Amino acid sequence: MKMAKKCSVFMLCAAVSLSLAACGPKESSSAKSSSKGSELVVWEDKEKSIGIKDAVAAFEKEHDVKVKVVEKPYAKQIEDLRMDGPAGTGPDVLTMPGDQIGTAVTEGLLKELHVKKGVQSLYTDASIQSQMVDQKLYGLPKAVETTVLFYNKDLISEKELPKTLEEWYDYSKKTADGSKFGFLALFDQIYYAESVMSGYGGYIFGKDKDGSYNPSDIGINNEGAVKGAALIQKFYKDGLFPAGIIGEQGINVLESLFTEGKAAAIISGPWNVEAFSKAGINYGITKLPKLENGENMSSFIGVKSYNVSAFSKNAELAQELAVFLANEKNSKTRYEETKEVPAVKSLANDPAIKKSEAARAVTEQSRFSEPTPNIPEMNEIWTPADSALQTVATGKADPKQALDQAAETAKGQIKAKHSGK
Repeated sequence: MKMAKKCSVFMLCAAVSLSLAACGPKESSSAKSSSKGSELVVWEDKEKSIGIKDAVAAFEKEHDVKVKVVEKPYAKQIEDLRMDGPAGTGPDVLTMPGDQIGTAVTEGLLKELHVKKGVQSLYTDASIQSQMVDQKLYGLPKAVETTVLFYNKDLISEKELPKTLEEWYDYSKKTADGSKFGFLALFDQIYYAESVMSGYGGYIFGKDKDGSYNPSDIGINNEGAVKGAALIQKFYKDGLFPAGIIGEQGINVLESLFTEGKAAAIISGPWNVEAFSKAGINYGITKLPKLENGENMSSFIGVKSYNVSAFSKNAELAQELAVFLANEKNSKTRYEETKEVPAVKSLANDPAIKKSEAARAVTEQSRFSEPTPNIPEMNEIWTPADSALQTVATGKADPKQALDQAAETAKGQIKAKHSGK
């Protein structure tokens, strides 16, 4: 889940559409002739291989190769690659979260991809940006996700939904009684709190002129971030959030309150669509609300991608497979089977996706969102930022004091662990 404000979803122009013909397995006849009898191993996400079943069969037939698909939790595949890659038992193609790309590249685990600009232009700017390190491409996006607002239609109608977070505060103040609540969010975690803090001008890392992240420019404690944290603190201080949603078990409490009909609305993600449906909740999904300054709440865009292992003995063919799996046609098929929103720009206007409330909400929220920073230094932000926000939530520190400490801790860890950069 850990899961660009200017990111928007546009129709592909005719020239780009024509480039789709080059996205399939016919791209390289030399690769085809030299790959006969080869075997590729693909690590796919758990319970998601159904989404690429037909594409894999087509690729096998076209290239006269065998493709073995193994399901593994996508967030942990890099951990396994560290061991299995050097041992020769790893994959040729794997899937992973975009925010792990920088660390994986630094460790030499991924192969740089060399694909045509026409292929890269298929995807939303934010999703392809998540695959770039030092202006080099290391993967192709297969799915995107953002946090969105789930609301219980039996407790609040779409017409009654507050438009701003401040209005949700007022609504919650009228409805929260200690056992039932209005709006809930895991604001003691930077993954969710960033939605508020960045809306007021906070940020994780600044960017250099070339668009790359500057790890020496940390904005989690600037004036805007502090203002956002102060607003967050009000929800806890005034008893609008239960104490149980602070800390590691917070997500379980939040989700239980929603599925039990005790919370009118929560911030969550498309990963809960199936669970909430099975729970029988009559829910709706929409983008996150605005803030009083007119800015929409932001969110991190989580990107799942197909990447080629640096240990692959068939790297050229593996790249061709990654391109094929992530092309427009196969991305649509994958969505139809898995309901994970594809990163291909043109598919935002596909009828199969437009009729999905969850897909529409993710697509709309993506306009106000940005990729989770994919540089290794991001690993030094999560823990101090979460710790600071928990002291804010529990009233043990004021926002500025807590965030200043978090920034100093993060800077110290970055200097100690990444000083070679």
